[in-house]
Amino acid sequence: MIYELKAFQADALEELRDNVDSAQNENAKNGKQQVISLTAPTGSGKTIIATSLIEDVLTGNETYLEEPDTIFVWVSDSPELNEQSKMKIEKTADRLKFGQCVTIDADSFNQEFLEEGYIYFINTQKLSKTSRLVKGGDGRDYTIWDTFQNTIDEKGDRLIVIIDEAHRGMKDKGSKEASTTMQKFIKGSETDGLDPFPVVIGMSATSARFNALVGGVNATMRPVNIPASKVAASGLLKDDIKALYPKNVNGRVDMAVLQAATDDWQKKCDHWENFYLTQKSRKIAPIFLVQVENGTGSKLSNTDLDEVINTIEERLGRTFDDGEIVHAFGEKATLTVNGRTVRYEEPARIEGNKGIRVVLFKDALSTGWDCPRAETMISFRKANDATYIAQLLGRMFRTPLAQRVSVDEFLNSVNLFLPYFNKETVEKIVKAIKDEDGGVPTNVEGEAVGDTAPLTALPPKKPAYTKPISPKTVNHDNPDPKPAEDASAVIPGLTSLPEEHVEASGDDKQDGSESNYKGTLLDPNYGKQEIAESSAAEEHVGNSEGSRDVRAKDAPEETPSEETEEILDRMSLIKYINEQGIISYEVRKVQISDYLKSLFRLAGFLHQTGLYAKAVEDIKEEIASMIEEYINNLKADGTYDDKVTKMLEFTLSSQTFDAFGKMVDKGVVADILSTTDVDIDRQFRMAEKQLRNEGVGTKYGQDHADEDRYNGYKIDVIMFVNDPICMCKLEKYAEKKYHDLVDIYRPRTKKMSDANRDKFRRIINDGDAKSQHYLNLPTTIDRYSGAGRCYNDHLYIDYEQGCAVIKLNTWEEGVLREEEARDDYVCFLRNPDRRKWALCIPYEKNGYDESMYPDFIVVRKDGPYDYFIDILEPHDPSRNDNLDKAKGLARYVEEDGYDFGRVQLIRQKKDEAGNVRYKRLDMSKHEVRTKVRTAASNDELDHIFDDLGFFE
Repeated sequence: MIYELKAFQADALEELRDNVDSAQNENAKNGKQQVISLTAPTGSGKTIIATSLIEDVLTGNETYLEEPDTIFVWVSDSPELNEQSKMKIEKTADRLKFGQCVTIDADSFNQEFLEEGYIYFINTQKLSKTSRLVKGGDGRDYTIWDTFQNTIDEKGDRLIVIIDEAHRGMKDKGSKEASTTMQKFIKGSETDGLDPFPVVIGMSATSARFNALVGGVNATMRPVNIPASKVAASGLLKDDIKALYPKNVNGRVDMAVLQAATDDWQKKCDHWENFYLTQKSRKIAPIFLVQVENGTGSKLSNTDLDEVINTIEERLGRTFDDGEIVHAFGEKATLTVNGRTVRYEEPARIEGNKGIRVVLFKDALSTGWDCPRAETMISFRKANDATYIAQLLGRMFRTPLAQRVSVDEFLNSVNLFLPYFNKETVEKIVKAIKDEDGGVPTNVEGEAVGDTAPLTALPPKKPAYTKPISPKTVNHDNPDPKPAEDASAVIPGLTSLPEEHVEASGDDKQDGSESNYKGTLLDPNYGKQEIAESSAAEEHVGNSEGSRDVRAKDAPEETPSEETEEILDRMSLIKYINEQGIISYEVRKVQISDYLKSLFRLAGFLHQTGLYAKAVEDIKEEIASMIEEYINNLKADGTYDDKVTKMLEFTLSSQTFDAFGKMVDKGVVADILSTTDVDIDRQFRMAEKQLRNEGVGTKYGQDHADEDRYNGYKIDVIMFVNDPICMCKLEKYAEKKYHDLVDIYRPRTKKMSDANRDKFRRIINDGDAKSQHYLNLPTTIDRYSGAGRCYNDHLYIDYEQGCAVIKLNTWEEGVLREEEARDDYVCFLRNPDRRKWALCIPYEKNGYDESMYPDFIVVRKDGPYDYFIDILEPHDPSRNDNLDKAKGLARYVEEDGYDFGRVQLIRQKKDEAGNVRYKRLDMSKHEVRTKVRTAASNDELDHIFDDLGFFE
């Protein structure tokens, strides 16, 4: 396998291989059918896991010898999926030989048996009643059913069928027919003269779906389940998928939404290019998927393809080269669209062709097609296709690099634009995809077009001069800086299109540099004047009651001058925060029990990155020394030879019966037999597996092999592993060693590449239920959901709007206003719940670790060149988690939070004058922490607030 499996994939592979071995042995003994089910969410890499299994069976691994005469049959529900699976296996399985993957051709295939050592691919359409494969005659000696049955009869002990039933996309009738055909492999078919396959592996997204397929089968069931939580934590899938719709549909809006989608795609291209340049990553060329309507009559499509391509090109300001646009229509001819040559490309080959940038399609991409480069999609289908659109979203789950991008959250989400849908119909899509397959590990939500631009600390590429906004100037009173009073507005900041496009005339005609649609929502400059005017209006916040003037000085009237306050340098602030080594946590609802596996994964990372080149070898040496110490102790107390004898001997008992089943001799005849060398090798391989197949036993053998006792070192390792006291000591060693290495090398990961930081984070997540990380703020984040107010003193903003739109409750807003009034205040960060990059602090509730995400991180000035970083948590005292969170904050400060200026729990209270203000309990003070730690009830916490709390 050319790819390194994720931890959950490696675990599933190990369990699968064990089940295959057990299934083959049991079937050989009693002939009972064996069914192994691999159940895992969409995007978990079931094909990659199955590919690794095939390699391990055919070529062997550390535990099992190779079985090169095994035959695999891979069954899918569509030709496209069959071909894509075959291509993926050929591309990733580096231990297989060229030509071992064979597509069963309906016209030419004619064999009595399937051949050993091959993987055969077939789809259910080729097994329909009209297929030539199932018919005799016309020079065909064997139907496909004959071939399968002959192979079952002669080679059934080495025959495995893999049923890939995990993908969406089949319509109801096709789904029923495909399932019926697939059931023939599981249940057999008397009509076709087919027995059930002896060993079946079924891959599906839910146990319910696969159980329906195998219902009523008298077989031994062996389930392998991958939890959605492990897939979500792996980085294989996007964090968010958004289905976007126009706010109002008055008149024609489809081309307007197409322009918004084009903008999104262009931003993805820019962000991926920046990631490639700054992180030295593999280069990603994002694909723009455009789903058009089916045609009626002689029309290829009811969507105007010329207009689609023309609109995209106008928005981009360039024309496409030949080969950049392809189509995947059922009509496979080369087309001419808007003067461009658009050739047909097989869906399975799109991902591998980096020159393809735009893909036009109708239906073909919904049946299990996979393309991680698909970053933006627009569908011109109508709202009555909600269920079908839900299936499309499955094409966009996977991440292009098979990892999260920690430095740019925008690259962890994808958008699907739906010009003919509204809020209600999009909600149906979201519900459909969350219900199907038992839910997916990716967050899927609906959102209005125009609310999707990311927030960033990166300055704009070509900033146009507008009046500077002080970092302290906050527009609390204008929730939307772009007025949208017009009921016809469909995208914020843009006006709606008329029924037909407005034809430009005179000076409005473009020469390639300006839009034809000046003044409409297709004009990219629309709304900029409003922003500039809004900025001028925001220069002062009124001094009326409940509001304060937070400007340090007035802004200039029109042009910049030396007195102008500098624009907030957000990138420098993020760099400063990330350099502080602030500890953040990830808390999972799992119990970690295999520190040895985590230790070797960590050691492998340290070796590969050069942080500790001898990590793996040193750990193997230390474990080998534990084995040596154990054996020396046995020899010292004189028990070694006795233990070896007992391990090498086993008793074979027998009883004698007559022809009628009556026992002749009531005594038991027992023979003492010696374990063979073959069995010692088998036990040694199993012992190495217990030691995580890292070569510990081999390492021990290098130092203790004895020519006079060929198997002596193997016997030593087997006895060590079979001693529960030894394995308990080994696990304690692994736990301590693991945490020691994490503590030593965590600081060294701060300046690593994004890919290596992400890999380290995943190893740590798999190692502990509660794991420590350094806070690493990205340069770009997804915008906050929901309507709210416009804050231009937020650490991340939308530079086109000049602010971040965030919805705060009354308490949060009140606390923020107090902060903004401080002379040393610089900016704030709204710390959102459960974002991967957000600051997370653990606290204990009812004996379990929980996650707390404090509301605000506030940055204050500390002299001319330094900053204070504060944590502020406004919290309702009526909630039952008050004391738990207070203790969590206190513990965090003592253990990890010494770099913070203030760490405050905040409540709304009335002061002595009866004014509503915000009382603060500062955990950075030792006296406060001491009393909070010993408090036994919320009432006691209330008293601590009364005694030690204060108003700013």
